[in-house]
Amino acid sequence: ETLMDEWGFRGFVVSDWWATITSTNTENCVNAGLTLEMPWVIKYRKGRLKKALKEGKFTEETLNDNVKRLLRVMFLVGLFDDESTLPSGSRNTPEHQAVAHQIAEEGIVLLKNNKNLLPLDIEKIEKLAVLGPNANKKHAFGGGSSMIRSYYEITPKKGLKKKCNGKVEIISSASEADVAIIFAGLKHGFGKDSEGKDKKTLDLPKKQIALINKTVQENENTIVILINGSPVTMDGWVEKVSVIIEAWYAGCDGGTALADILFGDVNPSGKLPLTFPKKLSDSPAHKSPRTFPGDEKVYYDEGIFVGYRHFDTNGIEPLFPFGHGLSYTTFEYENLKTNKQQISAEDKVIITLDIKNTGERAGAEIVQLYIQDVEASVERPLKELKGFKKVQLEPGEKKTVEFELEKRDLSFYDEQNGIWNAEKGLFKILIGSSSQDIRLQGEMEYLG
Repeated sequence: ETLMDEWGFRGFVVSDWWATITSTNTENCVNAGLTLEMPWVIKYRKGRLKKALKEGKFTEETLNDNVKRLLRVMFLVGLFDDESTLPSGSRNTPEHQAVAHQIAEEGIVLLKNNKNLLPLDIEKIEKLAVLGPNANKKHAFGGGSSMIRSYYEITPKKGLKKKCNGKVEIISSASEADVAIIFAGLKHGFGKDSEGKDKKTLDLPKKQIALINKTVQENENTIVILINGSPVTMDGWVEKVSVIIEAWYAGCDGGTALADILFGDVNPSGKLPLTFPKKLSDSPAHKSPRTFPGDEKVYYDEGIFVGYRHFDTNGIEPLFPFGHGLSYTTFEYENLKTNKQQISAEDKVIITLDIKNTGERAGAEIVQLYIQDVEASVERPLKELKGFKKVQLEPGEKKTVEFELEKRDLSFYDEQNGIWNAEKGLFKILIGSSSQDIRLQGEMEYLG
C-alpha cells in the first residue's frame, strides 16, 4: 500500500540474497509485492506458486501485477528489442577513466591541515616517505556484495611515484624524509569494512596506531591518509599529526587523484557525508543500555536522532562533524536574503546568499542549508539539512547561491495520524560550511 499505492512506485521489488528463507510462505511474498526472488527460487518454485494460487492464497491479478512490473523494466532496458538497434556500449574508455578520476577528486575530504602543510611544493621537497599497509594495496575486489573486478586500480604509492617521477625521491624512512605520509585505514576483511561480521571497535588496528606515533616522533611533517568506508576513532594520535585526509575507497583512479590533491594540482572540496565520533559510545546506537549491548530484541531508542541530529540535539561534540571538509582556499558567506518572511502551504520561499573566494587558489565550496523548527508539538532535531550546492570559484570571485523551501521541507512524519505534517510557526534558516560551522542565520514563518 505504501510503496505502490501511496508513493506510486512503478518498478519491481527484488529480495536480498536468501532473504526469503525467513518468510513464512509463498503467498506472503506474492501479496507483499515481491517480484524477483534472489539469488534463486525458494518460495517461488513452480509447485509452491501453483499450489498457493489453486488454494486461493493470492489472486491471479496480484500475480500478474508482480510480473507486469518486471516485464515493464525489461522492455524499458531493451531486452526484447532487436540487438542491432541497441547501442553498442563501451567500458573503460578514456571518458570513463576521466569520470572515475573526477569522482575520486571530489569525494576526498581534507579533515585537518595544520600550518597549511598541504599542498606540498614538488619543487621544494626532495624526499617523501610513503608508509602504511594501504600504500600499495588494491581494494576493489573484496568486501562481499560490493566487490568489483576493475580493469585497473592505481594504488596511492603508484600514483605518487608517477607524480614524483624524477623530482621527488620516494623512500621508506620517515626520519630521512621532508614529509612522511602514512596510508592507514581499513580493508575488506571480516570485522573491518565487510559484510558478514560486525566490527568490534572503531579504532584503527593497534599496529597502525603504533606506526603513526612512531612516525610523528621521527618527522613532525606527518600526513595520515585514511582509506576506509566508515568512521574511525583517532584517540591518541589525532592531535599529533599535521594533516588528516579521508580518501575512502576512491576507486580505480584513486591513487592519481590523491597525488593531485597532495601536490595542489587539485583543491580538495569533499565534505563528510556522516559524523566521525570521538568514541563509539557517543554514537546514536549507544543511546541506552538496551540499544547496546542489547539482547535478542532490537530497540531503536535513538528514534529520529541519527547521525548529526543525534550529536547536535544531545550536545555531543564529534571528532569531525557531518558536512566538514577543508580547502586550500577560504570562503566568505554574506548577504542572506529571503523573498518572503511568511509563507502558506501553497507558497515557496526563495533563499539567496553570496559566497566569495577570499583566498589565492581556485576552489569549490559546498554550501549547506539547514532549518530548525523553533517550536513543535513533537520532539524535533536541533537542525535538519534541506539542501546543498557546490560552487566553483576563482580567487576573488563572488557568486549568488539560491535555494527553495516549501511545505514539504518543513514537514515531519506525524506518527499518530500517519501523515506528513507541517505545523504553523517560526523556522530558523541556517547556512553553513558544515553542520557545526553555521555562517549565516535568518528566519521565516509558516502560516499553514
